[in-house]
Formats: sequence, structure tokens, C-alpha cells
Amino acid sequence: MSEVQEGIGINDDSYHRVIILGAGVAGLSAANYLLKNNFSDFIILEARNRIGGRVVAIDIEGCHLELGASWIHGVLGNPIYELASANGLVSIVQNLQPHTVLAACQDGSKLPFSVLQEMYEVYSIFLKRCEEYFLCQYLPPEGIKSVGEHLLLELQLYLDGLPTEQRQTRSLVFDHLMRRETCITGAGDLKALDLVEVGSYTELPGGNISLPSGYTSILKPLAKDIPPEKILKGHPVSLVRWKSTTDSDRAANLDVSNSKSSSSQNTNLRIKISCENGKEFHCDSVICTLPLGVLKSSADKLFQPPLPDTWINALDKLCFGTVDKIFLEYDRPFLSPGLREVILLWEPCSDEEDMTQRWYRKISSFTKLSETLLLGWISGDEAKYMETLSFEAVAEKCTEILRQFLGDPCVPKAKRCICTSWWSQPYTRGSYTSIGVGGRQSDIVSLASPVWAAQPDCLPSLLLAGEHCHPSFYSTVHGAYLSGRDAAQFLCKHPAFRSLSQPSSCVVTPSVETKQLHEGGASAAQEEEEEHQAVDEDITLTVEGTADLSSWIQGISLN
Repeated sequence: MSEVQEGIGINDDSYHRVIILGAGVAGLSAANYLLKNNFSDFIILEARNRIGGRVVAIDIEGCHLELGASWIHGVLGNPIYELASANGLVSIVQNLQPHTVLAACQDGSKLPFSVLQEMYEVYSIFLKRCEEYFLCQYLPPEGIKSVGEHLLLELQLYLDGLPTEQRQTRSLVFDHLMRRETCITGAGDLKALDLVEVGSYTELPGGNISLPSGYTSILKPLAKDIPPEKILKGHPVSLVRWKSTTDSDRAANLDVSNSKSSSSQNTNLRIKISCENGKEFHCDSVICTLPLGVLKSSADKLFQPPLPDTWINALDKLCFGTVDKIFLEYDRPFLSPGLREVILLWEPCSDEEDMTQRWYRKISSFTKLSETLLLGWISGDEAKYMETLSFEAVAEKCTEILRQFLGDPCVPKAKRCICTSWWSQPYTRGSYTSIGVGGRQSDIVSLASPVWAAQPDCLPSLLLAGEHCHPSFYSTVHGAYLSGRDAAQFLCKHPAFRSLSQPSSCVVTPSVETKQLHEGGASAAQEEEEEHQAVDEDITLTVEGTADLSSWIQGISLN
């Protein structure tokens, strides 16, 4: 008797046809698709004590802070926007206030807006040229492999055509835009971002949309149809035994006519999942929505046997960068009411300089979220280093920076500073995906391909899903949503799955290319008020006090 089979009966509570790993957007999307197709024999194993993954917010003394995803990227064809719109989460009245910026140098001088506008336009043109290599399928200059190298080459050619006295300030603006781009793409250094593949990301029309009630409000409609008992929180997975050592031999001897029923009738082929809390579960198929950072750091220990080489190679070629937020809250306003952003034009410094003396130079700007709340962004190794510092140390450095660049020694100290720590979190190990130098869009396609323990006539043992598994929308929440839905749809369409489901259990909906949200049937009456409250408690975390906030926020991010 195999280790997977031993002690497991067909009606054992630990057995489910499908187990979803992770209750982030991809996992919730997969669960919703299964339910809408009348399939309910699944559970979700979530490591944290909350749902949402990288969609999370905190409320501190009335101040709402989105620690993860902030915007819906695009409107047309975006299922997250459609979901938000259908549930009344999108404001009909758009905020048309101008985004007024101030570009400041280290000596406190201010850059004319005309220079800033000029370099914004130049940068946009150069970046579009980078994207054209993928779209038009032509080769870049010899020896130029990264976006960073190409942008610097274009910049040098542009500066060579300008008078010497105009070059320095324009170079500072361009460097600022490259720092900002690292936070957009998730690549800590644009020299690590593949030039030919950067155009593989598809930007949906409609711009960036923020939700008045915060991005986390999208979790309520995502979770409302999933029975709470289906989501097992506090269940971090330590091992996925997706194929026993003798599975290949057994599968080879299975008759084709029996292969469609083998996943349920032959318990030898069951998958065994072990959790850190000592609990074990068994299933026929796993939809794994663990973040790319977790897979890159733990795949060799998480999966037994190891994933096939195709999947391992794909993991190696994709990047999972770190992007963190710095929130600064003040007792009183100190910036001009109409000003929305302070751009920091740092003088160049060497990468060889000690990290303690240069980490803060990766902060490209401070944006005003309200009159008393600023937001800074930081990425890469500098963000990882910042995560090792106390909130007080970060706040002190940010105060020093603002006083220096604004030329105002009276800039007040922040009454509160909160920094995210996505790299330090064991259940994320970073922020979002980009394609590194040498990687290809096809690596994402490979990563999202089913993994079989037996022949393809049987159900796949493992399906990976998440933003890192969508070839066009990687790094986005809608990419995660579509990827989770696609994984569940693959199972529902598989003949072995349909033949073993309840009668009429798999209703095939439009193809994965369809970018519209699949609407479920009408809800069976109004949900109970306590269920709504349970969902609300799941997606927003409230803090009564701020004592030892640094350790508290790390605990919240983890749990």
C-alpha cells in the first residue's frame, strides 16, 4: 500500500477532489469558477489568517492604508473592473483634480516644469521603442539585452545633441523616471528587465482606477459566494506530494478505458498535502496559487518529487521583484494645498557605495494621498534593506530628505510611519512578476501548463495559477484573477473531470480568451448579515493602538 493511500478511505474528511493552495485573488477566482459550474468538492488552504494575499489594507485610528494592490489597471476587458462596477464599488463621479508636481534637487532648487515635461515625453518615446522589439519582432542593437541598457543608450544619444549646460538636469529627470519604472515593472533594476520581452505585457485601455472604499473592497464580492468552511485559514503548506515513486509504473499499466476514473477510484494516485500545523489532506488535483516568490525560494522543498525541468527553468528565468510603500502621516498639512507630488531628483551615486548610505536614494517621490498623508515608493535591494530598519529610522530619514529637497528646515516630523515588508513575508517573498534578461513570455506559458503524474488522459496533478501565470497581464490583479479562472476552467473541461462529476456538474463557459467577467446565477436569497460581517472582518484589519507598531504590522502582514 502506498504512503498516499495508507489510511485513507474514499469518504475520509481529508479527501477532496480539488484543493486550492492560497486564498488570494487567483485562488478565490478558481473557487468561484468551480462553484458556478456546480462543483463543490474542494477546499482552499490559506497560510495566513486572512484572505486576499497581496490585496490587504489596515485601518489605524481612522486612517485607511492599502498595503498591497492600489489600482485597477485598465477598464476595457478587465474582469476586476467589471466586478467592481457590478457591485457598486466604482465611483460614477471621477476626480479630475490636476496632478500638480514639484521637481526638487538635492540642493533645494526647483526644476522648471518645461524641462520636466520635455523629459517625460522623451522617456515615453524611448520606452515605447523598447516595447516595439516584442511587438514588431525585430532585433535590438548588438550587445543590448536589457531595458535599462537600451534606455541609457537612447538617453546618451539624446543628450549628445544638447548644449552641455542642459544635460545634467535632464539626466536627473531621466534617472528619476527609471527609478519610478522599477516600481511599475517590479524589477529592482531595469538592467535586469529583458528588452525583447518587455512589450509582452498588455496594457488595457482606461487608465488606472482607484476604488473609493479601497482596493480591498473587491474581496467582498470575490468571497461572498464561497462557503466559509471551504477556506481553511492558518494552514501553510509544507509539502505537496504530487506523485509517488510508483505512480508512473501504475499509470503506465492503466487501461485507457479506466484512465478517466482512475483519479477517484484508484487511491494510489492521490496527491498528499502536508501542512505546517500537522494536518494532511488528499486530492486528485491541486491548483497552486502560491506567489512566484514563494515558488522560487521553496519549490525544491515544497514539491515531491521536484517539478519537471520545464517548470524549474521557467521559475529561474522569471523575476519576482520587491516593491514597498512608505506611509508618512502628519499632525498638520505642510505642503501647498494644490501640490500632489514631490519628485526627488537625486545626484548620481555609485552602486558600490554602502547600502546604508544609499538605500533611500531609490525613493523617487512622495505623493500626497491626503493633506496629512504622504506615500513614497521604493524597490529592489534598497527596499529589502529598508525592511530591516525600524519605522522610526525610516521616518527620520524621510524627514531629512523632505527638508533637504524642499529647502525647508521646518518640515515637521511624521507622527506615524508605516512601511510594507513584502520581501520579508514568508508567504510572498516579494511583490510581483517581471521577465528577466534571458526569459521569455513562453516561460510564463510553460509555468501555467498542467503537470501530470500520469498520462494526460487522467486529471492533471498540478496546475499553477496567479499573476505570474498570465502571459499578458503578469504583475496585475486581473492577471491573477484570469489565471485562477483558467486553471479551474481547464479542470472543468477535462473529460476525466466531467465523467466523475455530479450530473451536469460542468457547464462550459466562454473560452479563456474572453475577457468579460463570468456572471454566476442569481443568489439564493439575501446572504445572512453575519456572513457579510465575517467577510468584512477578513479583508480589513483595524488597529486600536499603535504601541510597538513595527512588530505589529509585520505580524499582521504575515497572518
